[in-house]
Amino acid sequence: MIRVGVFGAAGRMGRTVCEAVVADPDLSLVAAVDPEHAGLDLRQVAKVDSDLAIAGSADALLESCAEVVVDFTVLDAARENLAFLAEHGLHAVVGTTGFTDADLTRVAASFTKSSCLIAPNFAIGAVLMMRFAEMAAPWFETAEVIELHHDLKVDSPSGTAMRTVERMAAASDTWAPDPTEREVIPGARGASGPAGIPIHSVRLRGLVAHQEVLLGTTGQSLSIRHDSYDRSSFMPGVLLAVKQVAERPGLTVGLDALLFPDP
Repeated sequence: MIRVGVFGAAGRMGRTVCEAVVADPDLSLVAAVDPEHAGLDLRQVAKVDSDLAIAGSADALLESCAEVVVDFTVLDAARENLAFLAEHGLHAVVGTTGFTDADLTRVAASFTKSSCLIAPNFAIGAVLMMRFAEMAAPWFETAEVIELHHDLKVDSPSGTAMRTVERMAAASDTWAPDPTEREVIPGARGASGPAGIPIHSVRLRGLVAHQEVLLGTTGQSLSIRHDSYDRSSFMPGVLLAVKQVAERPGLTVGLDALLFPDP
């Protein structure tokens, strides 16, 4: 069994990860770390069948001999967590978003004794959505992305939206310019992403994670949409990453490498 630790174990995603790990017969949850909830019983906080108490520091990962650690925290904490994991040779699976190119360069350089996988979205349907949008991009001249999330999400656009547009922009360099000459309200056309592709962010109570890619060309349009109605939708991807991260040395960005391995 793979020994798994979780950073941010008392958070919305962390609790779901703990539950999924406990339910998987190939995995063993050996450490749950969350400084703001240290000492509390994980069964009470996360409603999972585990006798673990939530630890206040990363040292619990070493004491429990964790092999793979899942991080769903916030960006500043994740940076520190990854430095700790790299230093101690623990594998990392990261769902925290907002990493810059400089962050990724630093992570890639630091993980020499273990492996790290960072994914903007662990829902397999979302990964397919990005792949399909990338495939469609060369056949359309205009495109826009609308991402919709719950009202507690602190960053916008989402990491998934940014990754989608980056891949679309890399797949085609023939995007038509925005015809807008005057915005009645500044920002009405959304944010200008890579290649000038507009990105619109929606934050509403009741949502979880949703994205629609709209592509248009003469006489036709294509809509590619993915909806996550519950955080459990991310768990198959997280568990896949936990089980395979050790096989991919260094840094891997996105689930694509696991879902579409090179022949």
